[in-house]
Amino acid sequence: MRPPPLTTVVAYRQVQGRESLRTSPSPVRGGLRDPFTGAACLLRGLGMFATTPALWVLGLLPALLALVALAGLLVGLLLWLPAIVDALTPMAAGWSQVDRSALRLLLEVMLAVAALWLAIMSYTALTLAIGQPFYERIVRHVEAAEGGAPAEVRVPWWRAIGRAVRDGLLLVVLTACLGLGLLLVGLVPVAGETVAPVAGVCLTGFALAVELTGTALERRGLGLRDRLWLLWRRRLLALGFGVAVFLLFLLPFGAILGMPGAVAGGTLVARRLVEGMSRGR
Repeated sequence: MRPPPLTTVVAYRQVQGRESLRTSPSPVRGGLRDPFTGAACLLRGLGMFATTPALWVLGLLPALLALVALAGLLVGLLLWLPAIVDALTPMAAGWSQVDRSALRLLLEVMLAVAALWLAIMSYTALTLAIGQPFYERIVRHVEAAEGGAPAEVRVPWWRAIGRAVRDGLLLVVLTACLGLGLLLVGLVPVAGETVAPVAGVCLTGFALAVELTGTALERRGLGLRDRLWLLWRRRLLALGFGVAVFLLFLLPFGAILGMPGAVAGGTLVARRLVEGMSRGR
């Protein structure tokens, strides 16, 4: 049985009684300030990591390993992309050279963009899974610097890694399905040039926020379902943080150098979420 509800966390599902997170008071809402608050949490997290040299190796090694693994897979996919597209378009064999080349080029570009987007999403999940024990230390450091945290809901390290892998896969599959819908919307004139790109960035940002706040919220006994609900209630805060992380990851070496700071920033976002819940507003 888990401990009774934490003093600073009302958003907590008990094992016995199945007290739902959704019956807790609504979290405090920051309105239009939330996107800026979320981005500021990332900047603070980067600063906290940069000024703590003892965490550098622990934070950067998992990010580097995940990047090498995904880069290898992405390069392999790109090398095989022409053959894959040829296999997917047998009906174009009898078309004119111009029409066949145009169709296959369009499919290659779409698949390449989808693969790159999926790699960005998978990178965060894979890095967190590889670096679960390391990023726990970063989360604990941030919690201590911010005044401490409630009693942790402890689980064995192997179970924590397994849960991180499971939640990461579920989130990647969910966002991939939504991304496929956005890819189809992208083929629609006008909407494909305006709605689809903006929605895609917002979807990616929200998913990154879910992943990067996961360790801190799991320490408070919250599973993926409740984390999704909690972040959705403060979606402007989640988007401000997640979109800032997404833009950071697009910079050269931003994914490697920025991941540990993003974990620290996600901890700050998680604290704001649960503190808002505990105030019952």
